[in-house]
Amino acid sequence: MGLREFWHGYKVLIVMGTSLGLIHWGWYNLKGSPPLHNPEEADISEPGVVAHVTHPAAPLKAPAAKSN
Repeated sequence: MGLREFWHGYKVLIVMGTSLGLIHWGWYNLKGSPPLHNPEEADISEPGVVAHVTHPAAPLKAPAAKSN
């Protein structure tokens, strides 16, 4: 089996396998690229519990006592 026969018989597998390998290689290169990642100091974590502070309501006035 010569190179020409091998190419004609397995062209789809050769092209798809090479493409898949290059895509994965590029993906892992992009994932490991430092310019695409934020530094650890820039990460601001969200608080687990958020409390809202409000001013106390005005006290209720006691009803005026009736004098007889």
